[in-house]
Amino acid sequence: MYNFLMFLINAFQIIIIVYFILKIAIYTVFQILSFKSIYDYSVLISQTKIKMILANTFYRPISIIVPAYNEQETIIANIYSLIRIHYPEFEVIVVNDGSDDETLKRIINEFKMIRIDKPIKKVLNHQDINGIYVSEVLSNLILVNKKNGGKADALNAGINISKYPIFCSIDADSLLENDSLLRAINLFLENKEMIAVGGVVKILNGCTTEEGIVKDIKAPRNIIEAFQCIEYVRGFLSGRTTWNSLGNSLMIISGAFGIFRKDLVMKIGGYRATIGEDMDLVVRLHKHCRQNKIPYKVYSIPVPVCFTQVPSNINALIKQRNRWHRGLIDSLLHSKTIFFNPRYGSVGMLAFPYFVFIEAFGPFVEIIGYIGLIFLYIFGYLSFEFAFLFLLISILWGMLLNLSSILMDTLLYRKYADFRSILLLCIYGFLENLGYRQLLLIDRFIATFQFKTKKWDKTDRKSIDVSRFN
Repeated sequence: MYNFLMFLINAFQIIIIVYFILKIAIYTVFQILSFKSIYDYSVLISQTKIKMILANTFYRPISIIVPAYNEQETIIANIYSLIRIHYPEFEVIVVNDGSDDETLKRIINEFKMIRIDKPIKKVLNHQDINGIYVSEVLSNLILVNKKNGGKADALNAGINISKYPIFCSIDADSLLENDSLLRAINLFLENKEMIAVGGVVKILNGCTTEEGIVKDIKAPRNIIEAFQCIEYVRGFLSGRTTWNSLGNSLMIISGAFGIFRKDLVMKIGGYRATIGEDMDLVVRLHKHCRQNKIPYKVYSIPVPVCFTQVPSNINALIKQRNRWHRGLIDSLLHSKTIFFNPRYGSVGMLAFPYFVFIEAFGPFVEIIGYIGLIFLYIFGYLSFEFAFLFLLISILWGMLLNLSSILMDTLLYRKYADFRSILLLCIYGFLENLGYRQLLLIDRFIATFQFKTKKWDKTDRKSIDVSRFN
């Protein structure tokens, strides 16, 4: 009996260590491959090319769709930032999704909106529209007031009303970089197979803004916000951009900013009513194109495209990450036929398994590893080798990956206004693995059992000063 118990204990330790080695090795490879993606992009686009687009008659007009539910604190700044972007021809469609605060009233008053009668071809399903408004001062601003149906529902309404062949979805608390659309749309011009483009999203918290433009980028003083800075740098720079180099297998474009070919989105029925609508849409686009043998490309540009607000307290953060994990599981289950299916190429054989084993099931294995470590120590079965490897792989190696991501971000973009911000992020990069990461693991572990719950749990927004706009 004793020998069998020791066999189980040793097997457990080996399985946990192998999983952590595999996971951290994947993250390390991602960082290396991200350099390739960044290099490839630098060849595709340059400031010279961006200027040529402005001077060229060959461009693609675009519809910018902003779903808004109770966004009174940020919506005015968001609209001002959008209408002042550098782009030849675009429209901004704000969809008020049944807000019960002053979102609708503030937009109408600020931009002198008047109600009009506009026929709508309802290709995509959504809740009833109560009214459509246009601005007396801005010819390319449209306001849609509809019954509440959720973010996906609001986006579908915006797509139905939009008039251009490409649309951009952006969150109401996000501020675009002035050349974001130019950088992204250039990919549609150079590659006719391009159907979706995302980019690096950075954190607005801690930054100063002027006339809808982020002027000074600084690390937030709030420790919860600072930890999220680390996550965003690691997740976007050395995470999503890596999939560009792995056989067209990018499976998620952030809901904060994404550009899509409208005809294909309509072909698959638009956004599905799920709390993970951003990932779900991209996965379904992959599935549709693969099934119908449509040549296509999904790409994430490895440069900052917009700034978005993040939760500033633990309670709001836990709610957000719980929702993200539920959305991830729902999306994977909805398209489960892709899993290890060679018909879907690298998406089915590489990306989908990664999100299943590393992102969806990862919290299970890691939580079991931490709990096992504690129990083995209590009962005196914890081997020094296991404890050392577990500490080295799960914490120290993670700290080094965080640090390398921060330094790569700093060297590439030179965005931070002062050395203090860089130093703070490096410090937080080391501290993130000592409590913060484990807290989110527990939250994701719990969310796994709640994936059928459709509750949104909206995050409170901080007001963005718009006094300089007037």
